[in-house]
Amino acid sequence: MEKITILIADDHTLVRETWSFILNTDPRFTVVAESGSGEEAIELAKKLRPNVVIMDINLPGMNGIEATQQIRKYSPGTKILGVSLHTQPTYARKMIQKGAMGYVTKNSSREEMFKALMEIQSGKKYICEEIKNILSEQVISGEDQQSGLNALSQREIEIIAFIKKGHSSKEIADALNISVKTVEVHRYNILKKLNLKNAAALVNFINNSQLEFDN
Repeated sequence: MEKITILIADDHTLVRETWSFILNTDPRFTVVAESGSGEEAIELAKKLRPNVVIMDINLPGMNGIEATQQIRKYSPGTKILGVSLHTQPTYARKMIQKGAMGYVTKNSSREEMFKALMEIQSGKKYICEEIKNILSEQVISGEDQQSGLNALSQREIEIIAFIKKGHSSKEIADALNISVKTVEVHRYNILKKLNLKNAAALVNFINNSQLEFDN
């Protein structure tokens, strides 16, 4: 059986090297390249056409969700496995919507990552046990998956990350290359989706939340 060729995209060198070592010790896999950014991952995928890209969501510049969409466009035969510290189902949902075949968190075991790689290579979708358990709890508790945090767009999550760091609307606009008015619209929509009354309530929510808005 031919080895499954893998491209690893993660902005942490040690993470990439560790994954490469682990994967290359298994006869089913061979890591053909590593990347520290979304843009570089796209170029490598175009050139190498790997069977699978292990794609971290939080990458500098173009994030993993956007890079996934581009890789699926330029190398449609390549399967994408999303990986992140984020355990909110909304991240997994957005990755799948953009073309990923699977999603695992960084809490997942080596065995589960191997299982995910084999499943998506065979054409099946794979969601890790941690995410599935969270989804099950939401269903049991009656939580609306399309409300609150799960209703936030990737851009809104990015803006929350900037707010968490104390950036003003103008600073956010400059960083994301959008208008201040657009940032204000996003902030309004965030308040509405999170059922918060004002900016002070949003800051309080972010500061008291245990959720990971950035990596």
